[in-house]
Amino acid sequence: MTGSLEGAPPEDAVGARCYRHPDRETGVRCTRCERPICPQCMTPASVGFQCPECVAEGNKSIRPVKTVYGGSVKRGGVDVTRVLIGINVAVFILTATSGAGVLSGRGTSTIYDRFALVPTAVADGEWYRLFSSMFLHYGIFHIAFNMWALFVIGSPLEAWLGRLRFVALYVLSGLGGGVLSFTTGPLITQAAGASGAIYGLFGAFFVIQRRRGVETGGIVGLIAINLVISFSFSNIDWRGHVGGLIVGSLVALVLASVPSGPHRDRLQALGCAAIAAVLVIAALVGVQHVKNKEDQFVIRQQNGALPNWTLSNWNLSNWNLPDRS
Repeated sequence: MTGSLEGAPPEDAVGARCYRHPDRETGVRCTRCERPICPQCMTPASVGFQCPECVAEGNKSIRPVKTVYGGSVKRGGVDVTRVLIGINVAVFILTATSGAGVLSGRGTSTIYDRFALVPTAVADGEWYRLFSSMFLHYGIFHIAFNMWALFVIGSPLEAWLGRLRFVALYVLSGLGGGVLSFTTGPLITQAAGASGAIYGLFGAFFVIQRRRGVETGGIVGLIAINLVISFSFSNIDWRGHVGGLIVGSLVALVLASVPSGPHRDRLQALGCAAIAAVLVIAALVGVQHVKNKEDQFVIRQQNGALPNWTLSNWNLSNWNLPDRS
C-alpha cells in the first residue's frame, strides 16, 4: 500500500522543528496557529495541543473569577489571615523570650518600651508605633482571644473581599484604633494589641452581613459583650477598640457599597484612600493635642502640683500598667 497510515503526522510536519526550540524536531503543530511545537511547549487543549503564545492569548479573553466585592478568588497560595496570626504569634514568642511575662506581658523585655503605642513618643515623631503596636500583646490570654477572633471572623471576610481588600481593612482598622488611642489616651501609658484591627473586622462583618441580608444578631452580641468588657476595666484601651470598630465599619461600607463594574476597583481604592487621609489628618491634629497636654504637664510640675519628674525619662513598664487593646 502506498497511502499514509491513519493517525500518522502530515508530511509537512515530519522533520519540522519547534519554533521556540529550533534544535528539537517534532511532529506536532499548535491547533490554533499551526506552528510546530515540542513536548515542552505543548499545552493540552480540547482538541490537540496549543503553543504558549496561543494559550496566553486565549486567557486574555477569559474573565478572571472575582469575589462578590471585586477581589481575586484565592487559588492556593498565601492565606493572609493565617499569615497575620503567624506574625502575631512570632512577635509574642519574641517578647516572651526577651523577658516579658507569658501571663501578663510585664517583665524585663524592652520591646514594649520601643514599639508599643505611647502618645508622647508618637507626638515626638515615632509614628511607626501606630503600626508596630498592632502586633504586640500583653500575655497569653490577650493574644489567644485576638487570634481566635482573627481566625473566626477574618477567614470569611478574606474569602468575601479577597486578599488585598482584606489587608486594607485590617491595617486601616488597626491604625484607626491607634490614632484614637494616641490622640485621646493618657500621655505616658503604653497601649498595644491587635484588638483595634479585630474590632474593625467585627464592624466589617456586621456591615457585610447586613448588606447580604443575613442575620446579624450573633455579631451584634459579640460586639456588645466586648464593648462592655472594654469599658469595665481600667487597663483596657477602649479607645483603640472603638476607633478600630468605626474605621473597619467605614471601610467595609465603602467596599460593599460600590456596585460592580469597570470602575469598581478604582472607586473602592479612592474610598479607602479617603479614609486613610482622614486618619492622617486626625493624627496630625492629635500631635498638637498631645503636645498641648505635655505643656500643661510641665506647667503643673513647675508649680509643684506634680513630682519632679520629666516625660522624657519615663520607664513605662514601672510607671503605668499597660493598656490592652
